[in-house]
Amino acid sequence: MARAAKKKKTTSLIALSATNKAYEFKKPLEKKIKYQGEVVEIKLHEDSKGFSYIVWKKKKYLLDVIEKKQNRYTIMINGVWHSFTVETPISLKRKRYLEQQNNSSSSVSIEAPMPGKIIDIMVEEGGEVKEGEPIIILEAMKMQNEITSHVTGIIHAISVKKNDSVMKDDVLIEIKRA
Repeated sequence: MARAAKKKKTTSLIALSATNKAYEFKKPLEKKIKYQGEVVEIKLHEDSKGFSYIVWKKKKYLLDVIEKKQNRYTIMINGVWHSFTVETPISLKRKRYLEQQNNSSSSVSIEAPMPGKIIDIMVEEGGEVKEGEPIIILEAMKMQNEITSHVTGIIHAISVKKNDSVMKDDVLIEIKRA
């Protein structure tokens, strides 16, 4: 009796950005992904020296995994830091459900995604901020990174000053949800 060849099982996963934007992808990673409503081809490549690259639109972008902690990742692509979590469809539903339950907590803390120096604070206490709006410029490894708000609300407290040095996970700003 001939045995059927085993099929590779594909699993749907979701990369969830710091601003709660969800990007679905399949595991094992396919060569084509959907980005901003458009199907694009993307390749992961490692050279003989051990450097990893993303090849997109025939251009190479240096990729480095800075931190991996459970399902949370911080990567650097061409000198720009990105933090995200990888969720299954079920864990994403659970996460969203828990966020709805926590909406009664009207205050949200914006934390430093990496150690660095505060270059600019773009908001003031009592000022309004929208989700995705830049609030702080943080310099890390000679690169300036824009830290954005995760929520819409009113700036309740600013815990840092320009030129302060911060560590990863230090509270930068507290926002009261609108």
